[in-house]
Amino acid sequence: MSAAAVALAILAATAASGKVVNVEFKFTPYTGDPKADHVETVAGTVRVALNGVPVAEQQVEAREVPVLFEAREIAPAVWLPVATLGTLVHHGENTVRFEFEPADKTTAYHAQLRWASVTDRTKTHDAPGSHRATNQADEGVDDRPATGSVVLERTFTAEFAQDIPWHHLPPVTSLSDEDRQRLIALVKERTTWLAPDFTPLYKALVDKPGVDLTRVRKLGCVEKAYQAGVRIVPPPENELDYVLTGGPAVVVRRKSGALFRPDPGALERIKGEEMQACAGMALAGAYPPRLVVVRTPRGAWEVVY
Repeated sequence: MSAAAVALAILAATAASGKVVNVEFKFTPYTGDPKADHVETVAGTVRVALNGVPVAEQQVEAREVPVLFEAREIAPAVWLPVATLGTLVHHGENTVRFEFEPADKTTAYHAQLRWASVTDRTKTHDAPGSHRATNQADEGVDDRPATGSVVLERTFTAEFAQDIPWHHLPPVTSLSDEDRQRLIALVKERTTWLAPDFTPLYKALVDKPGVDLTRVRKLGCVEKAYQAGVRIVPPPENELDYVLTGGPAVVVRRKSGALFRPDPGALERIKGEEMQACAGMALAGAYPPRLVVVRTPRGAWEVVY
């Protein structure tokens, strides 16, 4: 085959595989035989971090789940499409970490991590008596026995992610007392956004995943929440925790529970289920369970996620 023909074959194969637009991870702790139709998930807590940044903590209950397809894919206890994490995903190399702590540390079980790239094209696989269509590629699995806590990590490439300037800032290796005071002020200042004219709050919702800003403005549910007496309670300073990630990002969180909390029963005072749901969506977007911040070259702290 000529060099030109080889080049055309490579080009055709690349085009057929499609462009990668996401990478998905599925994690399940389980007992039982994955060759069977069902296995049992193991009760415990899954903590997920991307590039050292904690992004999720999820409880897993013990229950029966199906084993699907010819690949014997176990229905996931935790599903992470990394593109939903926005600017936390670096253009290029990333590392995702799943840590599982079982409720019963004496239980023997298996921890399974599956991954696949999601492309913008669908591939078909035909064989005698079967037909499969998928937009996934580069599928893989790590399945290992465990007792007690287990950690599974995977490095992957995300060429689909934006190249964000703060990704290239130097790592933060320590926090001074002045740094902590500035971060405390940043958190407290954010709690004042739920007040007329709501401009900072609306600004925080621009391009926020999961928030329909057009609907929020149309219904005026942020204003309705304020009128109903909803307020965001600032966390006590001694409850704040600061996580150094090994990179430029620092995570500000509460030692227990969500960083920002509305006063008890506040959302129930908003009239109408649609208005309550809208307000809940908007406030969850503006007041996440944790803040990811970076220190700019001038020494100021900025929220990046």
